[in-house]
Amino acid sequence: MKLTLAIAVALLSFTLATSAQDFTKDVIQNRINSLHAQKSISITSDADAKTTKIMAVSENVSRDEANRSGIMAMNFAIGLFYPGQELKSTPETFLLTFWVLTKKPRFAGGHDMTVVLPDEMLVIGSGRYVSKPRDEMEYLNFEVSRENLMKIASQTETRFKLGDHDFTFTRSQMKLFADLLTVTNCEL
Repeated sequence: MKLTLAIAVALLSFTLATSAQDFTKDVIQNRINSLHAQKSISITSDADAKTTKIMAVSENVSRDEANRSGIMAMNFAIGLFYPGQELKSTPETFLLTFWVLTKKPRFAGGHDMTVVLPDEMLVIGSGRYVSKPRDEMEYLNFEVSRENLMKIASQTETRFKLGDHDFTFTRSQMKLFADLLTVTNCEL
């Protein structure tokens, strides 16, 4: 009886370990390809640092929203870094960075982020802020939970607020979020 139980535990452990080890860079790239997201989502490895990065880059926010906010342009990237060549588990958080092209800093005085959903307001929180006036750039960096990203991605259009300025995540940006969630889901 003990031997049967030990064999069952060993087989279960082997099965779980094997399935967890199969989420390689090639598997992730195949998912990106199957979603036809090669233009917006990339996976790269740094052999020296022994890390891998998955990054999804969006289009700019609308010209009207940029003008209304006093900036020239803004887009964002969302993704993650992980050690090695294999994603060991489904990530629970993502790094979201806004790149803001502006002649005059607009977010130095306030860089909180909130997302307005039909039935809920998500407080993402205060981002890490960096200004490079010589380059006419501002960077806002946030950590977004998988749960909140799923809520955002399930919408067709969603308003969000950075500091005192309002913007919209477009349908294609929502698809970008949804694709990233699919690409990084180790349980599929």
